[in-house]
Amino acid sequence: MDFTDQFSHIQLDVLREIGNIGAGNAATSMAKLINKKIDMQVPSVKIVAFDEVMELIGGPEELIAAVFIRIQGQAPGTVYFILTKKEAEYLVREITSDKEFSLVGDKGPSELAISALQEVGNILAGSYLSALADFTNINMQPSVPSLSIDMAGAILAVGLVELSQVSDYAIIIDTKINEQSSVAGIHGHFLLLPDPASFKKLFTSLGITDHA
Repeated sequence: MDFTDQFSHIQLDVLREIGNIGAGNAATSMAKLINKKIDMQVPSVKIVAFDEVMELIGGPEELIAAVFIRIQGQAPGTVYFILTKKEAEYLVREITSDKEFSLVGDKGPSELAISALQEVGNILAGSYLSALADFTNINMQPSVPSLSIDMAGAILAVGLVELSQVSDYAIIIDTKINEQSSVAGIHGHFLLLPDPASFKKLFTSLGITDHA
């Protein structure tokens, strides 16, 4: 049996609920950052093989902004928070009030823009990991975030190849960010890539075992 086949709808719902709690906490911090009311939801959680990840975020040629965070503590792992070019530009414009900001301008993103996107990634990672830690009683702390802006293939290929040597699966937490005055919203991807021992530790603590 494939490992991902062992997860029931109820178990995935538990992961989605953890994500929604984290999103609720993140919304409060995001609202302060852009000074507008924010609603955040997690419409779905998927556990997928690494070879599916690239396609789920738009394919290897999709231009993305990816915040990379290393998880430290009792369940080490890696986190990517991924936004499309349009979504990243929208967030930076809201945070910095620079309505002309472009992610791929002649000068490239400013230090302020990079800092803004890193802070968004930090808020989300901190909120999700805090919710996960509360449910599992496992200590997890995010490292200082770093930002890459490039095609998805260039950003993720190396990281996923390295991680695939020791693990096979990623947890994708869809993140929907709605500013209450905006209809469109932002649909980002939060990739949680636990180290092999961490994967088993996390899901065992949630009542999910290899023989579920």
